[in-house]
Amino acid sequence: MNQDIIKEIQNQDYSKITEMIEGFLSDKITESNTNGIILGLSGGIDSAVLAYLCKRKLKEKTLAIIMPDTAITPKIETENAMKMIALTGIEYKLIDIKPIVNEYTMYLEPNDKSKGNLRARIRTNILYYYANSKNYLVLGSSDKSENLIGYFTKFGDGASDITPIISLYKLQVREIAKYLGVPDNIISKKSSPHLLEDHEAEKELGASYEEIDSILYCLIEKKLSVGETVKITLIEKSMVEKIYELNVNSEHKRLSAAKPDSE
Repeated sequence: MNQDIIKEIQNQDYSKITEMIEGFLSDKITESNTNGIILGLSGGIDSAVLAYLCKRKLKEKTLAIIMPDTAITPKIETENAMKMIALTGIEYKLIDIKPIVNEYTMYLEPNDKSKGNLRARIRTNILYYYANSKNYLVLGSSDKSENLIGYFTKFGDGASDITPIISLYKLQVREIAKYLGVPDNIISKKSSPHLLEDHEAEKELGASYEEIDSILYCLIEKKLSVGETVKITLIEKSMVEKIYELNVNSEHKRLSAAKPDSE
């Protein structure tokens, strides 16, 4: 793997990026005439970065909802989320979605993958319930890496009013987390959407985020072909082709609902 590409991705002005996102959040609250912002806090790095960004200037206008499914969510994840609350001081609610998931599945035919996506959509329903109740904006936690390969649940964790970190690759999210003071154990642990038991993002995708980001950066930012990306990243062609196909095949997840062309 080409370490120079990784350094190029990581080498950003995170102070400037932080100020830009803070201004963006404040502006959107004002423009929408809302009272604040709400986010789902999982104990993972993306939502931790959101919490740390919000606590700097919008702590009194931020609500975090922690929503484990205690049937599958590791206890350490909820503990990490609660640690983020202690460190940021933002308001929170803790809701176990296990009874809600169980109620749904009483009436549905079994399918583990669909049940995982159902968990994401239940969490989004809860976020929007409180957003409606409090006149808040829902923050999306998708980063650029996951957005570009469609690694999110459509109308689940992919649904939000604003997406503050969607311009940052996962490697950049890790770097801004360091800048913001997110604990090292949150930054270094394996990413997981917690939709299934023992669910790890890199294991499911079959690639590390160093590989994913290097490939996407060359394909998207440098506008290189698959062949050129293989040469510059030193990553196997089959892996580059896989990430390219994930990007192309997930395009529908990044678009509004399709409609017939008008005559």
